[in-house]
Amino acid sequence: MIRGIRPLLRGSTYAGVLFAYCGALASLPLLPFALLPALSWRSASESVQIVLVLLVWAVLVGVVGLARPVRRALVVSARRLLRVPLPNPVAGRRPSGSLGLDRWRTPLWLVLHVAVGWTGALASGVLFIMGLSLPGNWLGAEARASLFGTSVRVSGGWSWVVAAVCILLAVALCVLVTKALRWAAPRLLGPSAAERLALAAEREQLLAERNRIAHELHDSIGHTLTAATIQAAVAGEALSADPATARAAMRSIEESTRAALEDLDYVLGVLREEQSGTAPTRTLADLPELLDRLRHAGAVVEPELSGDLAQVQGTLSRAAYRIVQEGLTNALRHGAGGPIVARVAAGPDGLDLTVVNRTGVRTGPGPGPGAFPTSGHGLPGLAERVRLLHGEFQAGPDGTQHWRLAVRLPARASA
Repeated sequence: MIRGIRPLLRGSTYAGVLFAYCGALASLPLLPFALLPALSWRSASESVQIVLVLLVWAVLVGVVGLARPVRRALVVSARRLLRVPLPNPVAGRRPSGSLGLDRWRTPLWLVLHVAVGWTGALASGVLFIMGLSLPGNWLGAEARASLFGTSVRVSGGWSWVVAAVCILLAVALCVLVTKALRWAAPRLLGPSAAERLALAAEREQLLAERNRIAHELHDSIGHTLTAATIQAAVAGEALSADPATARAAMRSIEESTRAALEDLDYVLGVLREEQSGTAPTRTLADLPELLDRLRHAGAVVEPELSGDLAQVQGTLSRAAYRIVQEGLTNALRHGAGGPIVARVAAGPDGLDLTVVNRTGVRTGPGPGPGAFPTSGHGLPGLAERVRLLHGEFQAGPDGTQHWRLAVRLPARASA
């Protein structure tokens, strides 16, 4: 009994009892409508009329539970008062698999809520009144407790004992009411199987969007910072000897960082769920500008472009640009400063992308291969991007002094 009293000392049990009693009181406006059938059938016995009133009352309460705003209100109140971790109902249309028993879960909960609330309120109220009134005649008078036609005479010191038992039973009943509602809330107010599928699909879509944003940030911001670092080193070395080269490097830093800021503004707008406008798109048409920025950074780039690149559109062109950009960025970070070969070949079946650079100790201007911290997500991210486009990916040493990145993208990726 003491263990049953301890939960009452916590505020969650008080809140649970309040939640149960509020459900009972909220059903009172429906009681006059439930009395109408019984009043129209006066020839029936009293017990039949009581059963009829209760049945009609339960049906009316269940009908109220069919409304979607009612369920949302019940979920919020149960989460706050019962301390049950319930997710919000799935917004939008009802899932296709929610027919059958799923749509009746909320009416069942509402009927159970009202029934438990009234049972707990009446029973605990009677027990509390008995517990407080029985010791009133403690000077030797006798007290009589009546319940459902049964009378019990209590006299002397036994009235205190019976009063204490009544109070303890009322407390235990309050705890039991709270526990019953907490047990039923996840099963009737929690997401159904169809809603769990909808929540999983929504979560998958959110994770895919975050993954795409991570790719965009890695490709755009990572490349810009790498190129800007090398360009700043070139400008510092050429500032006195070759001011024209230094100015060209500074202009390249300005252009590349401005493009990166556009990408960053768009990504931040998506994360804040704002109207961020159209996403900045980089396609193979922007490849010459990318190569010029790398040349201003002091890199020797040897492009080998073949096929009609202007005919490559959509996802295929954007993905190809990001793949070449990431390959060139890795060549700047880890290459030895020799010439970087960038091949882009467009054919009727798809695109072939290849980036080859020297490995070893850097011989050109700028930081060495170990000067750039790396997260290790570059190549795995590229492999994942190519896999989603149903392409082929290869990366690894090409001989003893070169590194080769080769990607094959099918034409169907342009959809």
